Amino acid sequence: MSIYESLNPMQQEAVYHTDGPLLILAGAGSGKTRVLTHRIVYLIEEKKVKPWNIMAITFTNKAAGEMRERVDKIVGFGSESIWVSTFHSTCVRILRRYIDRLGYENNFTIYDTDDQKTLLRQVFKTVDVDTNYFKERSVLSEISSAKNAMITPEQMLKETAGDYRKNKIAQIYKEYQKQLFKNNALDFDDLLVKTVELFKIEPDVLESYQERFKYIMVDEYQDTNGVQFQIISLLAKRYQNLCVVGDDDQSIYKFRGADIENILNFEKVFLGTKVIKLEQNYRSTKNILCAANEVIKNNSGRKDKTLWTDNNDGSLVNLKQFNTAYEEADYVIKSIKSSDKALNEFAVLYRTNAQSRLMEEKCITYNLPYKLVGGVNFYQRKEIKDVLAYLKTIDNGRDDIAVQRIINVPKRGIGAATLGKVAVYAQEQELSFYDALKEAELVAGLGKAVARIDIFTNQIQTIRSKKDYFGISEIIKDILESTGYLKELELEDTVESRTRIENIEELISKAVSFESEHEVPTLSEFLEEVALVADVDSLDQDDNRLTLMTLHSAKGLEFKFVYLVGLEDGLFPSQMSIDTGDLSDIEEERRLCYVGITRAETELTITYSRQRMINGKTIYSKLSRFIDEIPKTYLQSPNRINSSLTNGGNKSISGNIAGGEDRFTSMQYKSNAYASKTSAFAPTKTNFGKDFNVTKLSKLEYGVGDNVKHTRFGAGKVTNIEESKRDYEVTVDFEKSGIKKMFASFAKLVKI
Repeated sequence: MSIYESLNPMQQEAVYHTDGPLLILAGAGSGKTRVLTHRIVYLIEEKKVKPWNIMAITFTNKAAGEMRERVDKIVGFGSESIWVSTFHSTCVRILRRYIDRLGYENNFTIYDTDDQKTLLRQVFKTVDVDTNYFKERSVLSEISSAKNAMITPEQMLKETAGDYRKNKIAQIYKEYQKQLFKNNALDFDDLLVKTVELFKIEPDVLESYQERFKYIMVDEYQDTNGVQFQIISLLAKRYQNLCVVGDDDQSIYKFRGADIENILNFEKVFLGTKVIKLEQNYRSTKNILCAANEVIKNNSGRKDKTLWTDNNDGSLVNLKQFNTAYEEADYVIKSIKSSDKALNEFAVLYRTNAQSRLMEEKCITYNLPYKLVGGVNFYQRKEIKDVLAYLKTIDNGRDDIAVQRIINVPKRGIGAATLGKVAVYAQEQELSFYDALKEAELVAGLGKAVARIDIFTNQIQTIRSKKDYFGISEIIKDILESTGYLKELELEDTVESRTRIENIEELISKAVSFESEHEVPTLSEFLEEVALVADVDSLDQDDNRLTLMTLHSAKGLEFKFVYLVGLEDGLFPSQMSIDTGDLSDIEEERRLCYVGITRAETELTITYSRQRMINGKTIYSKLSRFIDEIPKTYLQSPNRINSSLTNGGNKSISGNIAGGEDRFTSMQYKSNAYASKTSAFAPTKTNFGKDFNVTKLSKLEYGVGDNVKHTRFGAGKVTNIEESKRDYEVTVDFEKSGIKKMFASFAKLVKI
């Protein structure tokens, strides 16, 4: 039996079509890697193409390694001559041989991110940059975007004339490139850009590679950016034997520079393109695929295709609604824990990194081994460790490790030599490092550094003085504001910095939850609980662990049982994508949802919460519009729902809340129980469960100065009442729990 007979008809057609441009639209789970490897074999065995005339490009070293392994196994002798590599590896090989034509030496250095930052700090001094307004990450991101668009420093200077900030970045960009050249170094973007420059300036070099690579294949083509598109276009220009494989429905890396138009417009650029659709899915059940198809068909910027499968119908997609994100996480982890299936068959997928916090904590609570893919343990993330180090210093100045971590976070210009002198003084005087800092003026040789140290210790002392009067969440916010930590992240304005802000907001939510769960919450107890939750060393380290990951990290993977959590408008799709008003942003979010759904093989459970705490405030959300697009035919709705959800036109889901009747927890009427009136999450109306309409009491049975009782917080005295159109906001000083604000309709206070 021929190896090609194991392929389905469309896969065979993709393998047999070898001449001219070919676009293979490979849906999720359709066996695209199998097609690529068999195509390489067919070229060599049947078309008698020399192995060294074949190039296969993919995006990651892992993917390239897997493809190389498959090719070696099938092709055997001569397979080592096939060029299988990533874009960057390909460019390095070319530049090592010819970059001297661009004025560089062939033994150039490749700068990683840390090298780039070091160089940029030098450039900042040269160009006289105010680091209060120009942050390293932000500037590097702007420079990278310019390079991906093939914009030179000179072009950028001309195009930004009149815009002070952008023009200043153009100046930095120009000096940055000058210093790179001086150092005979390239950053990762330069590896691509300089290859294009080389091909355009030295036609003989381009011609030699066009002759070398007569057959070119590119995997994950939907993820290519402008520079990668040019590299491929130039290499394939002579023979046009270019085969690209991708799925526009899985284009989810716009934030990294990926341009979906590269795959959508492929036939327009490469005339005479043959288009083959791989629509048979070998991964998922019919119900899961139908749900995915119903979602993605709402995108206008896509190639028309519909996944189908010979697999069985399978169970309906489980749709679970919860009152709070806490209940959602508890249900997900508890249900996985109670399953008799292997843990490595499960995955919990979410939109943002910050969502992992509750899942991780529940895994610890139920002693469930897990692994976090594409990230680090929530409490091990830099920004979280920084804030916790501040809290530890405020709570316990004797923690030298915590103090030394934050003495220069954010940067205060306190050098290593200064810290060394303080450390010696602390040892000599038998003081903690922090106490030694408070005596900085007594440490010999510190000079001007004393003033910088004083700023730090004054900040700590000021916040410490508020410890007994402020809640833990307020202390965290005070740290972020008074030290400039949050402002620095905001000024960076990069994807990474925004993610860090989201993580800090999640820590604030954790603090608010902790306060609501303890009658007299203390900072020491909070730090103790966090330390215990963060200690995952006791977990089993074998491979049988639950996988937690973001949806972006999940692309290319598959699991038998998938939990897709947090499907609420404002979270998924993200509020940012909603606020831009740009349809393409929502469509990218919808593609991300499609990727999440199609990771599931056997069972898919989708969960959402009626309320979720963001940055310490409880927000009320409505069901994600993406789930609203799935007809009830494919959904196993909750047992009981109070009202209907519009789905798939005039079809609807009906039932009630999974996990119990309508109820409110104390977190709902914690300070700022309602979201700000300007918030997109303001609870006017929802499209699921009960509408959150407050029934305002005609009058209150108590007034300012009266003693009242609350079912959770006990006895207290009313100190203030503010009336609004919606409700009465009552402030109560509880004997055990302190001052709390709450809405009268929810609090149900009883006069005593």
